[in-house]
Amino acid sequence: MLEIIYEDEHLIAINKPHGLLVHQSSIARDATEFALQMLRDQVGKHVSPVHRLDRKTSGILLFAFDKESEIAMHQQFMNAATEKKYLAILRGFTPDEMDIDYPLAKENGTMQDAFTSFKTLQKAEVDVAFGKHATSRYSLVEATPKTGRMHQLRRHFSHILHPIIGDRTHGCNKQNKFFLEQWNMTTMLLHASELKFIHPKNQKEIHLKAGLHDEFKRVMDFMKMKL
Repeated sequence: MLEIIYEDEHLIAINKPHGLLVHQSSIARDATEFALQMLRDQVGKHVSPVHRLDRKTSGILLFAFDKESEIAMHQQFMNAATEKKYLAILRGFTPDEMDIDYPLAKENGTMQDAFTSFKTLQKAEVDVAFGKHATSRYSLVEATPKTGRMHQLRRHFSHILHPIIGDRTHGCNKQNKFFLEQWNMTTMLLHASELKFIHPKNQKEIHLKAGLHDEFKRVMDFMKMKL
């Protein structure tokens, strides 16, 4: 059963687990379960996703029950009228606060402006050697993307040399292998924790929050991090 964190007659939001695809995709033919079908079967109604989360990203995923709400919410996401916050665990000690203003290329090569702000919530030094270093250093950050580009947070954190742990595409393969061998961890440590938007019907501000899933909390526990 999916965890439903918001529902009314027009919209429904879940706390998506790590590793669950939003819908069927030719890119991931190995998948047999999808959030769209699972939620539809769970509530017994047609649902349409109004934005996307990567397969390995957990957290708030919003769906619409009707076409009018779906279109209105698509517009809000496209026009950057929503406010999103993410939690991530990164390699190394990050600055206390930072703005990343770094354009990103679309699949066709066209460059798009991309802007992310983040603040560091906690830092951890784990007493486990990594490479030539006697210890391993990590940071828990809260990120606020101002634009919504493909893999924006993953690419931005890689650009500043603090990749997200568990990111196979844009991250550090040595770190990912280290986490697999040391702690049997294959999850990407990125979680969509908060979402603010204007309800398409009553025009009220909706503020959703989603708690961390067990695997993310397990890593925080052995790093002695607390929210």
